[in-house]
Amino acid sequence: MVRNQFSWPVQIYYEDTDSGGVVYHSNYLNFMERARTEWLRSLKINQQILKKELNLLFVVHQINIKFIKPAIFNDLIDVETALKQLTSVRVKLEQHIKRNHDLLITASVVIVGVNARTFKPVRIPEQIKSLMECK
Repeated sequence: MVRNQFSWPVQIYYEDTDSGGVVYHSNYLNFMERARTEWLRSLKINQQILKKELNLLFVVHQINIKFIKPAIFNDLIDVETALKQLTSVRVKLEQHIKRNHDLLITASVVIVGVNARTFKPVRIPEQIKSLMECK
């Protein structure tokens, strides 16, 4: 089941590319991280407040990424983020990077909640989970 879909536009700059004008592979991870942050912001989840008041951080536990086609300098791409599964400690997201409707990248990302001091897994508070599920 796909819930809570979100899209974030990214303009490709020269600095994002290699000498051939193609987006360097690790930069897609940066684009996806920004989209996940903006997804949380769109849900009114402030990561600074989570850390300060709830001692909670979200960290990437696992990423499975498939490179299909490259983005190039001056492309405008969309990074789509969709909630696939939510458990007491884990958030599974699907992320797609598209240029117009052309699929460039697909990724499955598992995020876990951890204690901000010990980095040990912790339960995601119900109020945060309900915000993630609402859209």
